[in-house]
Amino acid sequence: MMNKTGYGCRLGLLAAGVGMALGVQAQEPAQVNFYNWSDYIAEDTLANFTAETGINVTYDVFDSNEVLEARLLAGNTGFDVVVPTGDFMGRQIQAGAFMELDKSKLSNYGNLDPQIMALLAEKDPDNKFGVPYLWGTTGIGYNVEKVRAALGEEAPVDSWDLVMKPENLAKLSQCGVAFLDAPTEVFAAALNYQGLDPNSTNAEDYTGPATELMLSLRPHITYFHSSKYINDLANGDVCVAVGWSGDILQARDRAEEASQGVEVAYSIPKEGALMWFDMLTIPRDARHPDNAHKLIDYLMQPEVIAGVSNYVAYANANSAAREFVDEEILDDTGIYPTEEAAAKLYTAKILPQSVNRVITRAWTRVKTGR
Repeated sequence: MMNKTGYGCRLGLLAAGVGMALGVQAQEPAQVNFYNWSDYIAEDTLANFTAETGINVTYDVFDSNEVLEARLLAGNTGFDVVVPTGDFMGRQIQAGAFMELDKSKLSNYGNLDPQIMALLAEKDPDNKFGVPYLWGTTGIGYNVEKVRAALGEEAPVDSWDLVMKPENLAKLSQCGVAFLDAPTEVFAAALNYQGLDPNSTNAEDYTGPATELMLSLRPHITYFHSSKYINDLANGDVCVAVGWSGDILQARDRAEEASQGVEVAYSIPKEGALMWFDMLTIPRDARHPDNAHKLIDYLMQPEVIAGVSNYVAYANANSAAREFVDEEILDDTGIYPTEEAAAKLYTAKILPQSVNRVITRAWTRVKTGR
């Protein structure tokens, strides 16, 4: 029979063992699941993160806010860090989709541009839920030679006239036209082009002028897609794309590297264009929130985010990163717009759900051409 002292020792050892086991269970595995836009990170970023932290990254990609939103609102996403655009993040915050950031775990938070953070606070009060990753504009990418051949030397490449006048698009359709599959962004551009509020809350603006304009263009649009146009522009398979600044500039760089005589350029139309911010957020159901904070903090290191900007040709919101960004990126007005162009940029506001439903239905009409 064990004496009381021995029994007590055994209980103590058992309790210590249970405590250790619980401690191990409480620790997150060295894993983080990252859901990001396609073609939107440098080749070595995640490998370097793993080398520095020992945390393995499972990386998956999407190419539309609507795809990400469907997963977020359905719950059980399986991801620890996701990258919604600012206006989508704003309405997803209202739906309770995200975990509040623990800023005590973000040692690089002070590197962020205060002016940009103030702008983002309109959608994320006190910047509780999101950290800016990259930002850009939605404009026009085009094949210089093919557009000139289709429309002449005076082709309006600095204007939405290029793609929003049916007579121009009819000629360009012979060499291929791509539009983003991004209803809120394309409708905003159409409304702005027509002198209407790009953030209109009037349903009739979408079902009327915006849809009518897009339906007049629809016969001349080759396809709607939010990533395919990068390679197609670079290869010369389309000659015009309404797309995101960095994607089009990636297409330009790929065309240059291929040396097949394809010259791609990007234009921020003179009538104005959308300026957007993509945000690093942690879903409410994240399984590895501590590791998610570590990844976000890593991406706020000046050298790291500068490396991403240099690779994907998108601007970042990190003031301390500027000295590490390549001069050719800083000097590229398609990435960092001129003051004149910046003055005409607009941002997307959070629209009422009733308006979003109207936009979704109107977009279906546009894509089907009916």
